[in-house]
Amino acid sequence: MELKDKVIVVTGAAGGIGAALVERFAKEQPKHIVSVDLNLEGAQATAAKFDGTAMAANVAKEDDVKRLIDDIEHTIGPIDLYCNNAGIFIASTLDDPLEDWQTIWEVNVLSHVLAARHLVPRMTARGGGYFLNTSSAAGLLNQINGAAYGTTKHAAIGFGEWLALTYQHEGIKVSMLCPQAVRTPMTADVDNPSIQAAANDGMIEPDVMAEVVVDGLRDEIFLILPHPEVLDYMQRKTSDYDRWIGGMNRLHKRINSID
Repeated sequence: MELKDKVIVVTGAAGGIGAALVERFAKEQPKHIVSVDLNLEGAQATAAKFDGTAMAANVAKEDDVKRLIDDIEHTIGPIDLYCNNAGIFIASTLDDPLEDWQTIWEVNVLSHVLAARHLVPRMTARGGGYFLNTSSAAGLLNQINGAAYGTTKHAAIGFGEWLALTYQHEGIKVSMLCPQAVRTPMTADVDNPSIQAAANDGMIEPDVMAEVVVDGLRDEIFLILPHPEVLDYMQRKTSDYDRWIGGMNRLHKRINSID
């Protein structure tokens, strides 16, 4: 997919990966980019740099997602690329409140479902469209000290697979963005064992990651891996699951200083 002259929507665009995607996409001369976030001021700051539009929305709420899509398609034009990028990291253990598990499920997974529910019929009617869904390497591997994060990121990939295999023949394309650690506010706490685990192979800058995304969209590949070693880890995992679990358990003990 070439981004020139396209209408692009990026959620979670107030900072981090979302802001980096908006900045990089803007260099491709799209028709328009809409920066979406719960933090409207942050989204406005991102959009203002690139003559875009900012909109506030809670992507975990169906009414907000429907309103967002309706407003964009009515005032700007048909959406060509919708980037489900908003995500959160909470509920790290079995003891966290079930309300936190529900919240992360709604943000990290159901937001993707809601976007597809309200966009796929429109996209197929006009011949196709593209979803870029941000998951994580945790969705392919897992997340030490991140029970709900690893679980929901796996589910996000599962939904992306289903979306692609169900609608590919109707012109719907899907890419899953699965980085390890990217230098954003979410990874700022370098003393956090979860962050240490994710950054085991180093932390990349958001602009580097965004460059890989543009290349991945151009090639229309399903798995976009800014850390290419993740593919090797994934292959090792599936070739010997028991050995992989044992190795991850040792890493868990080392990072958490467990004898």
